[in-house]
Formats: sequence, C-alpha cells, structure tokens
Amino acid sequence: MSIPTRFDQVLATALTLPFTAADKFILFSDCHRGDNGWADDFARNQQLFFHALRYYYAAGFTYIELGDGEELWENRAFETIRQAHSHIYWLLHRFYAEGRFYMLVGNHNICWRALHNVRRDLDSYYNEREQKRLPLFPNITVHEGLILRYTETGDRWFLLHGHQGDLLAERCWPVARFFARRVWRYLQLIGVPDPTSPAQNSHKRRKFERAVAAWARAHELPVICGHTHRPALPKPGGALYFNAGSCVHPRCITGLEIMGGQILLVKWWLAPNLEGLLGVTREELDGPYPLTAYF
Repeated sequence: MSIPTRFDQVLATALTLPFTAADKFILFSDCHRGDNGWADDFARNQQLFFHALRYYYAAGFTYIELGDGEELWENRAFETIRQAHSHIYWLLHRFYAEGRFYMLVGNHNICWRALHNVRRDLDSYYNEREQKRLPLFPNITVHEGLILRYTETGDRWFLLHGHQGDLLAERCWPVARFFARRVWRYLQLIGVPDPTSPAQNSHKRRKFERAVAAWARAHELPVICGHTHRPALPKPGGALYFNAGSCVHPRCITGLEIMGGQILLVKWWLAPNLEGLLGVTREELDGPYPLTAYF
C-alpha cells in the first residue's frame, strides 16, 4: 500500500490525547537499543539518552517514543536488550507507572503489532536479584499512531513512526529483518551502511519526506514522525512535516519538545566548556514556534 493509504488507516485508529499549554512532551525516535555489543548503535549514546531522560522525568514531561526504540531486527530477544540497558528501562518503567510514557511501533520492533508478543516481552521481566518476575510495562498498548489535540484551539497533531507504506519496511519486513540480522549487522562493523534504509539512502529519504509533506498538506494536519533519522522542524507557514531525528547520531541525540503551547527542536550532546571539561549539554537547534502558528 502507498504512504497516503497507510497514513489514512493509521489516522482512523489513532488514540487521541488532549493536552493544554501546561502539559509538556518530549518526543524521541529511533533509539535502536541493542545488546550493547559492537553492532549496537545506541550504545555510544546511552549515557546521553539516560541523562536527557532523567532531566525530562524530573521536569514533569511525558515521553512519547516514536518507534524503533528497540533493535529487534538485529537482535532476537527483547530480554537481551533489556538486560543490556537495564538503567534505561528502569527509568522508562517510572515514566510508565506515572502515566507519562507512550510507545509507538516502528519497523524494527514491528513484531509488537501482535498483542501476544507485547504481553510476552513488555508486561514483566525476571529480576535476578529477587528471583521473581516484576512489572515492567504491565498491560501497555504499543500504538501505531497517536493524535495530540490542543484543547485551547482543537488543533490536532498526528504522530507515527513513518515506515507505514514502505514495502520493504512494513510488508516485507521478515525479509528485511533476515538481511539486517544475517548480513548488515556484520557489514556495519566494517563501515558498510544499509542501502535500503532511508536513514542511509538520501534519495529514499527525500522521496519519503515529499510524500509525507504532501499528505500533511492535503489533510491540513501536521505530521510528527521519525524513521529517516533526519530531524526537521519547519518554519510556520512551511511544510507540515516534522521529524524528531534519532538517538543514534554519531555525537548527539535529537528530539522535539512541546511545552507552553510551543514546539522546538533540541539536541543533547557532550560539549566542552571553556576550561576543556566535558559535560552533557542541551542545545536548542530551532524554535520555539507557537503551535497555533501552523494552523
């Protein structure tokens, strides 16, 4: 199916979350958390991500993960990932327990479209110290799409991962997973990128961005997604295509913040001060722009 057809289908079934100017959201995408091995792209940024997530937890943000949080193409079992990044899941559990965590499905964790896989992997985990199963995300729903509705104006924002409509990523994902697990996992160790991924294929990425922008314009509905790994925050009056970027950039993670009735693009990175000491820094890359300016 085409991107317009699949986006229409996801929109029709998306959960609506009302919010006000007092609410705060952080949107990250494409963490691709793996087994903390050589092929785990998230490993080099895990401390950046953990620090950023602690900041947002303390500041009262709701965290929405826009898909591909886990790298379940290259890794067979979620439990391996959870153990490798247990500190991350400890904090995500705290978000979820307070009703401040929403998870969207992406192509690299597409197996969680099946409810029995979600219940098996995400409801609980085995705690070695206590030698019993403890709650992780009990009864969580892994959404395909969400709608954020700004109660002050009734304006809506459509959130999804963005792989929908991609033949290889969605319809033929078992084939793509086979090559990721058996071929690209090892080739990337010597610097060979996956040419089928929009994150690596600039032609495919531009084609995707044009298609999503056209759909958003036709529906007069801003779209916030991930998938391409390239962040995007348009100026008001421009395209209604937004992208949170990814958490596997070589030296940083990027995300979108929504707070105070505004949206902005941020970067977290390890930056030296004037004395040469390194510290985790939050940098505003673009914005903030009023949400109402896009309607």
